[in-house]
Amino acid sequence: MTLSREVLWLVIGFAGQIACAGRFVLQWLYSEYKKRSVIPVSFWYLSIVGSTLLFAYAIYRQDPVFIAGQAFGSIVYLRNLQLIAKSKNIKE
Repeated sequence: MTLSREVLWLVIGFAGQIACAGRFVLQWLYSEYKKRSVIPVSFWYLSIVGSTLLFAYAIYRQDPVFIAGQAFGSIVYLRNLQLIAKSKNIKE
């Protein structure tokens, strides 16, 4: 079965939305497990995946508002991962 270009991009767009929504579900469940508000490292990885997929989808759709909204996120998510890695190096 071959997917049309349009269907493929819809799959990419929905995958991005699922990843972005999934990170909040992950954070909620992890916080419930820990009995305190916690943001696990995997939250940031899901954020990068979702943001990247949605950014690609926005470019495909040629939607400047959507592009602008997604362009900045991955920078913030990557920076958070750098800060986490730096804090782990300091503790060790």
